[in-house]
Amino acid sequence: MAALITFQDVCKYYHTGDSTVVAADHISFEIEAGEFTAIVGSSGSGKSTCMNIIGCLDVPSEGTYLLNGQEAGRMNKNQLAQVRNKLLGFIFQQYNLLPKLNLLENVEVPLMYAGVPRGERRERARAALERVGLGDKWRHKPMELSGGQQQRVSIARALVGKPSVILADEPTGALDSRTGREVLSMLQDLHGQGHTVVLITHDNSIAVQAQRIIRLEDGRVVYDGPASAPEAVVTPRAAGHQAGGGST
Repeated sequence: MAALITFQDVCKYYHTGDSTVVAADHISFEIEAGEFTAIVGSSGSGKSTCMNIIGCLDVPSEGTYLLNGQEAGRMNKNQLAQVRNKLLGFIFQQYNLLPKLNLLENVEVPLMYAGVPRGERRERARAALERVGLGDKWRHKPMELSGGQQQRVSIARALVGKPSVILADEPTGALDSRTGREVLSMLQDLHGQGHTVVLITHDNSIAVQAQRIIRLEDGRVVYDGPASAPEAVVTPRAAGHQAGGGST
């Protein structure tokens, strides 16, 4: 059976004036259904470029990206949007909740874009909130919650569309360490239930909570293997790169 996510010699170039920035340099890997994988690297490593490509927010300049057997680089914007709605659930660092909507309405948003009827939307959104322990707070607005609770709402929103992949971009970056551990525990629980989780982070202590680590430096894969292996955390060049996040 084909992998759920496949990068085949993926390159991404950005042209600025007379210069070209290589954000991804012949990156190849496969992620099978049911894996919990962390893509880790410092600012400028290419991890956010990979996230944008996995999330069908961008396409490779060269090479091939397959999501569930479909080649994203051959899709138009409408097709990419359909794939995002059907196959991907997003969890962002800043939650991206709509302040004027209550929690139930926030969780419903992806289903509205997918054309799900109102009654079914409400039922599925309530079930997703129950799943993250916030079923009794569905009438609340986001700003009435703590940061950890808001992130749980974003996890419910990611789950409501029954996606093939949960894509978490620095999901603990705006949280204190205790709340961050709770969110990571929730992602581990989702993995234990069979979900495919791809975690994007600059933080090694978070990356090692995954099952597998893909480490990037300067747009290239420098490690791909078990998170438990010593070399998953320390590579010859990693020490000078580990501090700092970023959106490259």
